[in-house]
Amino acid sequence: MIKKLSVLTLLTPLLFTQTSLAYNVSNQAENTANYAVKTYKKDMVNSLAKLVKHNTVAIDGTPSTKNPAHIAFKNELKAQAKHLGLDFKDDGYVVIIGLGKSTERIGIVTHGDIQPATPEKWKMSPFDLDLTSEPGKLIGRGTEDDKGPISTALYAMKAIKDKNITLNKRIELYVYMAEESDWGPLEEYIKSHSLPQTNITIDAEYPVVTAEKGYGTISLTFTKKTIKSKSPYLNGFTGGFFGSQIPEDATATIKNANVELLQKLMDRAKAYTNINFDFTLTEGTLTVKALGKSAHSSKPEDGVNAITHLAELLSIIDWPMNTSGALVNFINTKLGTGLYGKKFGDIAFSDDFMGPMTVSPTVIKQLKSGVQLNINIRRPRGKQTELLQQQINEAIQQWQIQNNFILSDVKQSVREPWVQKDLPHVKTLLKVFSHYTGIKNAKPISIGGGTNSRLFPNAVSFGPSMPNTEYTGHSEHEFITMKQFELNLKMYTAALVELAK
Repeated sequence: MIKKLSVLTLLTPLLFTQTSLAYNVSNQAENTANYAVKTYKKDMVNSLAKLVKHNTVAIDGTPSTKNPAHIAFKNELKAQAKHLGLDFKDDGYVVIIGLGKSTERIGIVTHGDIQPATPEKWKMSPFDLDLTSEPGKLIGRGTEDDKGPISTALYAMKAIKDKNITLNKRIELYVYMAEESDWGPLEEYIKSHSLPQTNITIDAEYPVVTAEKGYGTISLTFTKKTIKSKSPYLNGFTGGFFGSQIPEDATATIKNANVELLQKLMDRAKAYTNINFDFTLTEGTLTVKALGKSAHSSKPEDGVNAITHLAELLSIIDWPMNTSGALVNFINTKLGTGLYGKKFGDIAFSDDFMGPMTVSPTVIKQLKSGVQLNINIRRPRGKQTELLQQQINEAIQQWQIQNNFILSDVKQSVREPWVQKDLPHVKTLLKVFSHYTGIKNAKPISIGGGTNSRLFPNAVSFGPSMPNTEYTGHSEHEFITMKQFELNLKMYTAALVELAK
């Protein structure tokens, strides 16, 4: 999922009582959901372990259909579907696992590809399901985003099959293999294939997601420019891993450093309580490393951005305007450690339902032409795209003029926000959520991430993450709790029974 800042509206936990008929599910749905958890929770964990072992990261220049890990992953899905008595179809970038026969269909939309992981940051391999390091948690890349939901959907379908429930609608699980990297193949697939009339994406949050912010990227290349100086100057600044992750690592290299500068920075570092700094001074070269906390870039408040915090630490000096100095000065002037772009000219804005736009530097890349700073934005409705792009350009142009520094390349891509309205199955999903969580009066929400709900007809997102909890997808500590895994199985089973029977 390119996922996820949620804005909750009137979600108040209250004591649930079975007498509240408005939130009850049918006996058939309740019995099937209970059966699913009682019978298949261990099998569901085993299923997830087999899916997690495949490192299904996209390979640049290699289509999913030629990616060995993707091929192996789809073969595993085929084997699991056959074992569960479900039908299976491989359409290349898209796999469909189905139950029942009807022209009326319910689609469950997921993805099998993942974002990269840094193995040394994990207690066990991110591609081995870790059940022991932190009891009660299932740790591994894809456990929350989005292989865990695949396993949950498989066993929800299996429980429904076991109970011989007469389905008026066929259930189809769609697993797309490039959600994290390229939506183009899915867009082409949709043009030539018939899709289910009603769809549920299980790649976001509860209760029900009916709006998603628009994904955007601002890329600035700071021209290669060297200086000769006997005073301290920045010789390098790096950070980040991939574009949709809040970076937890950043490193700065300072030439002509001395003990006095080292002491000033170390004293300043004591004021930070949410990030760690490491200092090494060797023969006049000071290396400063920052360790923050990774998070999905759609929920920057869940992380601690190492790039912005390291730049702020270094702001005790107005650095000479070579490549790295200009980069750090720009970050401090136009971004700071805030999350909402309030220093970036006039671009900041907010929507009452969708919340504020977020603006987060995520990756610094070393190019032949210089150093590229990539800034991830998630914009709500409420401002025309053309105006937002104009304001971005004006802020960048103003900085170049004020600092007499010309960027060698400026690019921006801003997608539209997405809002879904008045779908009849939203009420059913909210009823299921309230029944199993005790949270009454649940309302639809908006997220900062983007899911494939945008591409499927009559689609909304339903889980797998709970509101007001930290989302761990795209982080270096991705997990789903066993308690949540079981709760998801109950809710997905009940929802499918209610919608398809």
